[in-house]
Amino acid sequence: MISEIVNSLQVPLVSYSATDPTLSAQQFPYFIRTAQSDSYQMAAMADLVDYYGWKDVIAIYIDDDFGRNGIYALGNELEKKTMKISYRLPLPVEYDSRDITDTLNKSKIFGPRVYIVHANLDPAFRIFTIARELQMMGSDYVWLATDWVSATLDSLSPKYQTSMEILKGVVALRPHTPDSVRKTAFRARWRDMQTKGLTKSGLNTYGLFAYDTVWVVARAIDRYLNENGNVTFTFSNTLYDEKAEGMRLGQLKVFEGGSLLLKKLLQLNFTGLTGQIYFSPDRNVPSGGYDVINIDQREIRSVGFWSNKTGLSVVPPENIEGDHRSYTLEDQKLRNVTWPSGKTEIPRGWVVADSGNPLRIGVPNRFSFTEFVMENHSSHKFQGYCVDVFNEARNFVPYDIPHRFEAYGDGNSNPSYDGLVKMVANNDFDAAIGDIAIVTNRTKVVDFSQPFASSGLVIVAPVNNSKSSAWVFLQPFSAELWVVTAASFVIIAIVIWILEHRVNNDFRGPPKRQLATMFLFSFSTVFKKNQEDTVSPLGRMVMVVWLFLLMVVTSSYTASLSSILTVRQLSSPITGIDSLIASNWPIGYQVGSFAHSYLLESLYVSPSRLIPLGSPEEYEKALQLGPSNGGVAAIVDEQPYVELFLLKRTQFGIIGQAFTSGGWGFAFQRGSPLAVDISTAILKLSESGKLQEIQEKWFCKMGCASERGEQDLKPEQLHLISFWGLYLLCGVVSVTALLAFLIRMIFLFGRFKKQQMATTTSLSMSSNMQCSDTLYKFLDFVDQKEEATKKITPQSSTREDSL
Repeated sequence: MISEIVNSLQVPLVSYSATDPTLSAQQFPYFIRTAQSDSYQMAAMADLVDYYGWKDVIAIYIDDDFGRNGIYALGNELEKKTMKISYRLPLPVEYDSRDITDTLNKSKIFGPRVYIVHANLDPAFRIFTIARELQMMGSDYVWLATDWVSATLDSLSPKYQTSMEILKGVVALRPHTPDSVRKTAFRARWRDMQTKGLTKSGLNTYGLFAYDTVWVVARAIDRYLNENGNVTFTFSNTLYDEKAEGMRLGQLKVFEGGSLLLKKLLQLNFTGLTGQIYFSPDRNVPSGGYDVINIDQREIRSVGFWSNKTGLSVVPPENIEGDHRSYTLEDQKLRNVTWPSGKTEIPRGWVVADSGNPLRIGVPNRFSFTEFVMENHSSHKFQGYCVDVFNEARNFVPYDIPHRFEAYGDGNSNPSYDGLVKMVANNDFDAAIGDIAIVTNRTKVVDFSQPFASSGLVIVAPVNNSKSSAWVFLQPFSAELWVVTAASFVIIAIVIWILEHRVNNDFRGPPKRQLATMFLFSFSTVFKKNQEDTVSPLGRMVMVVWLFLLMVVTSSYTASLSSILTVRQLSSPITGIDSLIASNWPIGYQVGSFAHSYLLESLYVSPSRLIPLGSPEEYEKALQLGPSNGGVAAIVDEQPYVELFLLKRTQFGIIGQAFTSGGWGFAFQRGSPLAVDISTAILKLSESGKLQEIQEKWFCKMGCASERGEQDLKPEQLHLISFWGLYLLCGVVSVTALLAFLIRMIFLFGRFKKQQMATTTSLSMSSNMQCSDTLYKFLDFVDQKEEATKKITPQSSTREDSL
């Protein structure tokens, strides 16, 4: 407001304390500043934050033009160095202890622990007093302050400087003024005035600026009077139009010599207490830099200096030789700082989370390829390769990471990974873990960790991996299945012969003929055509079960052999990504994968050719159908998925090499220091071999991808475990039939023997049969044709028939 008035009155305004960086000569032509603009101070603060490697800060400031504009300048300087003000916490102009307490309590839930305080002079240092009461000046906390702290400290009389204990560990800036004899003498005179009681306040840098400002005005007026000699004022009607009536500027007079006095001011060049005094084209004194001070044990220690030409240094700017137009971080140097924790070790400056506010980590709830990451629905816990990698990496991070996994997706289909990354960028999640591909569009909004797995895109298609063999017909069955099947033919031959020998003439005759008939009958059942027919009910029952078993086994054998002889011969004319794109065949891709956007946006494949596939089963079906039958010619997917898909599917293979390079990483919000620490942990996992162990745990149960070449050479076989139930059923029926036959034979032989004994007793009644004779006669009885035994015992024929 004052600048507006002096512009209208044409009276130069020389300020030694207005540091607002938005005050410019273009807007206020009569405004001149002998203090340094806050634009320099905020550049120094940004270099200080960058020097210690912090990326996020919290700004506490007074909510007025001075505070807002200063923090705005700080934000711009931090952005130049890829840093940022994560949270801005304004305080009312007339703030009290409650305002400070509420503001600091609000900041506790934030991750950054680097505070930059830009406020007005406050002898009580209330912000730091309450921060210490809230235990916010301990480990991991960093407190930086603009020059208001140094100005307040320098203004305090020695008896009040015990309050420096409150500021222990604070790092602040102080406008730099070169040492000189005149400045030393002036300070000595000021101390004498304090001793005599003529002043109570100490002398700060702004007091030196004020002293020099008085000389600036005096010299300019002196030169003005020597040249002009008159000071005149006139009324101007323009003041009525330019300003509001309430200000009544029309009652003031305009200084006619204002432009000349301004010219004399801008021509000054002399040495004052604060150094060389002259004005740049923007009507500010050149920046003399800043002292970097550290309060430690009631002592103010200088730990270095800053200038806009040399950056941070332990050498005062005026002592540095040469023309330094630019500087790098490697050129910066400061002395050791004692931080609020009392240690000189640089604080981390941020906390990940605490138990009351854990890190929110998004995890994709996949539908397919769940070996990489999945949610256990019974325990609602996440598991998988990617989850194990993250958990192991946490063990290598030198601090605890309280976290909470949150599912992303419904589990019925693969979620959009671009959507997951956007939720991290939008602060819906603090981080995301899983099989997240690191691609360009995602790196623009989040930070990724070091890749823990390679994920280049590859092409999978049917391949010809069969070899000609004269013994290919043996490949459908495993050796044990062949042995059991052959043994079953022999057993069935014996069982049917036993059951049919007494009642079927086809199974009688000389021993050689019976042996040939028995085995020919058994083996000819494979072709379902026999010259002999079964007569006995038990034999027919066994044959029903046996023929059912043969039907299943032969059908399976035929299907397996057909697969070996035909499906294995399928091959793709695709030789690489170029030939695939040049064709018009449909291409499959995994739902949710970045392969879809890559094919569309980078390779310009027509959307009509892209077929979404959601599971390994859909992959297999689409490839087997082929492009002519509603399937696909090939599938483009990330290499880890393809390797897992091919572990048990030897009829497909990878065509050529990966045509993109990339990897999977964990996503974090931009600037999150956790991304760096997790990256370091992943490198340690890789170097220790733990990463390989996790991979083998999840993907080597059925054989690792590196062993797949050996597995491809093995034929696809059917094993006994697939048919043991049928063989058991057939065995049980055969044994039951034999037992029923044996019981019947024993019963008939008993009747036959009783009849024979009755006949023998009536004639002689003197002979007894021996056990060996009984067994021999039983076998002879079983061997006889059933009709012959009926003739011998006609009286029992009726009962026998009923049996």
